[in-house]
Amino acid sequence: MASLSLKNIYKKYPGGVVAVSDFNLEIRDKEFIILVGPSGCGKSTTLRMIAGLEEISEGELYIGDRLVNDVAPKDRDIAMVFQNYALYPHMTVFENMAFGLKLRKVPKDEISRKVEEAARILDISHLLDRKPKALSGGQRQRVALGRAIVREPQVFLLDEPLSNLDAKLRAQMRTEISKLHQKLGTTFVYVTHDQTEAMTMGDRIVVMKDGFVQQVDSPQNLYSYPVNQFVAGFMGSPQMNFVDSKLLKIDGKYTVEFGSEDTKTTRGRKFYIEIPDAKVDEQALAPLVDQEIILGIRPEAIHDDEMHISAASTGIIECEVEITEMMGAETYLYLTCEGIPLTARVDARSTARPQDVIKVVLDPNKIHIFDKETEKTVIN
Repeated sequence: MASLSLKNIYKKYPGGVVAVSDFNLEIRDKEFIILVGPSGCGKSTTLRMIAGLEEISEGELYIGDRLVNDVAPKDRDIAMVFQNYALYPHMTVFENMAFGLKLRKVPKDEISRKVEEAARILDISHLLDRKPKALSGGQRQRVALGRAIVREPQVFLLDEPLSNLDAKLRAQMRTEISKLHQKLGTTFVYVTHDQTEAMTMGDRIVVMKDGFVQQVDSPQNLYSYPVNQFVAGFMGSPQMNFVDSKLLKIDGKYTVEFGSEDTKTTRGRKFYIEIPDAKVDEQALAPLVDQEIILGIRPEAIHDDEMHISAASTGIIECEVEITEMMGAETYLYLTCEGIPLTARVDARSTARPQDVIKVVLDPNKIHIFDKETEKTVIN
């Protein structure tokens, strides 16, 4: 049984610096949990408190049913994999993987069995006689994982383990770690600042900012139903577009207005998106009529093709194309609409080119609205 329970956890440093505030989380047995957020948000500090490498200032930490606040790291039955691999350069791969077991006085034949089994799982059996300097970054990371696996811990803690690898290897190792989690059937707690890693690997994701938990949910729910503007902007690449807007009620319909108003010339234009009835939450929207709001829309919900534009009854706007990025299966358009920057993720067959003035449609069914003062989500 390797559930984890973090109750009202705080980390306070001398001088009044609070790195983690009121952190609450229940992690189920065998779950793959990801802690994600920008640098300095407290995710690695939280992981180090679980490991016992940082003291908990306030709150309670349980591994299974055992309160472990004052239990030494070596007695917590956890294994940690670091960003920098932390391998001993003078030892072979076999010796690196066996080192922790030797310290625990595990019999030699059992050490060999465990190391060879872990090497087989990680596909590094042919490297057991090599020293770390003769290995690539990806191979070193596998050795670091292997050293954790042989201990058969209740909980794996991984602190940005892929950040030193190149993009292709990182994508490959993401898959490997996900497979490893399924094979081992152990609880994984994984820290990253890379939201692609978070979206593709975790059962649930904990989004953190400034030491506070913003939202805990499945990857899909975080993407589709963010609780605030920070989560909406952090999850997804390219990130969600945010537009300063105003909420109006026109002929009984809630409508979002944005654009510019130039009274001296006719260049200033306003654009309107009518909120579909299915998205309307009367209680949430009524108090914001005639108030400033933030409109959020993801790049894939902005379309430049004739089929979407001709079918649309609302949300059609005119933009200038600044940059196009061909990504193979799709194209990113970086647009300007009345001074407002927008990113659209469109079909690779798009004919838009820099300096073109084009029409695009913002899918009204995919808009998000945020309160400008609190940045909390009003409707998803």
